[in-house]
Amino acid sequence: MGRRFDLIVFDWDGTLMDSTGAIVASIQAAATDLGIVPPSDERASHIIGLGLIDALRHALPDLPAERYQAVAERYRHHYLSRDQDLLLFKGAAELIAELTAAGYMLAVATGKTRKGLDRAFEVSGLGPCFHGSRCADECHSKPNPQMLEELMAEFGVGPDATLMIGDTTHDLLMARNAGVAALGVAYGAHPREILEAQAPLYCAGNVAELAGWLRKQS
Repeated sequence: MGRRFDLIVFDWDGTLMDSTGAIVASIQAAATDLGIVPPSDERASHIIGLGLIDALRHALPDLPAERYQAVAERYRHHYLSRDQDLLLFKGAAELIAELTAAGYMLAVATGKTRKGLDRAFEVSGLGPCFHGSRCADECHSKPNPQMLEELMAEFGVGPDATLMIGDTTHDLLMARNAGVAALGVAYGAHPREILEAQAPLYCAGNVAELAGWLRKQS
């Protein structure tokens, strides 16, 4: 592999882990539990990648702010009941291992909480592969560039040598706001046409395509 980039930052849900369906179902179930009309699949999937409170604000725009916490608690209940069954996308573990062996610095920037990401690291076994991470309860929610800015500062890597990879426009806009190049993956939460409208360097249809691009271009 080449060395166009030194630091590669991955989103988690919908990029490395196949969790989009579980997140959508958990948001909808949480709303139903509390007698709230649940969001559509499209609306619920669009907010994936945001911090939970920001996500609820977008998914349930008519919900009074004082009810966010109750919905968030029910969401966590439903999601945690199934997250042990969530799997990495086919080829994701092998891709991370290959990038690690090639000497890249790897990081995660996610809408998960720190507790949620630590749990995902443990379940997937990928935790030791990542040199750093930032979560939504530690930084401003995407597309604010804080996560990427802090990771670049931590590793002393500039925007020109940093690459962001994610499945939502929130990821791509965060990269743009940080002055960082980005790749979209069209197998997660947001459809290809919405991702391509943000002009990423490339939009991969599966992990194999993503790996192929990284081997040739990164």
